[in-house]
Amino acid sequence: MKDRINQYIEKLEQEKEIIVLWACETGSRAWGFPSPDSDFDVRIIYMHRTNWYLSIFKQKDSLDVMYEDNEIDISRWELKKSLKLLMNSNAALLERIQSPIIYKQDAAFIEDYRTIAQTQYSRIATIHHYLSMAKRFREEVKGKKEYKLKKFFYALRSATACLWILEKEEMPPIVFSKMLEGLNIDPSLTGRIYELIQLKSTISENYLHEGEQHILEFIDKCITQAENKKNSLPSAKGNPKELDDLFLKTLSRYDHK
Repeated sequence: MKDRINQYIEKLEQEKEIIVLWACETGSRAWGFPSPDSDFDVRIIYMHRTNWYLSIFKQKDSLDVMYEDNEIDISRWELKKSLKLLMNSNAALLERIQSPIIYKQDAAFIEDYRTIAQTQYSRIATIHHYLSMAKRFREEVKGKKEYKLKKFFYALRSATACLWILEKEEMPPIVFSKMLEGLNIDPSLTGRIYELIQLKSTISENYLHEGEQHILEFIDKCITQAENKKNSLPSAKGNPKELDDLFLKTLSRYDHK
């Protein structure tokens, strides 16, 4: 599958006349709890040649395509747009630059990008993102005898990310197990979560689950704590000039290729 995805990335580069700087997997496969039938969610940061940026007209700065009966979803943000999102501490972007599943990368670019991401990281901005997700997916399983295990994990991971942001200064890791291992959570709870991750790896995304009251209570506790403390967290300390500098540095490097 990795070879097929790389072929699609190369095809997009040629057809759209773009340069892919970073291509990775996101979603459940990158989070560490995929089902056998989970889609492949590929996310890309790309750039154009200099002339594209010189137009006086606003141009499309994102691209979305699907391949193989919607099994492979490739979504892309143009470099300039991604840097603006980074300035706003976009949580999805902060996740994808940590992805353990990489299809293509400009190593020098992503090293600089990750360094700047540390200073642009805003705890208050990211906790609002994860809290919104946690509440939304918690509502989807609330009061139901049976619910999709997929939605349960979405609520659980988002709520755990909120706890991470409250307790730590660094960005929440994309890999869920790193969150669990980095927080002081009841071992019996984490043990059961790992059992459910193993179960999810063997069943369809349409599988209906029931129970798990202790974990649901943990989710609710994380949500309540986040609601109470969300507005007291610090914002980013980044310098916007860093973003401009990286943009120009990357553009000039490819001008000579």
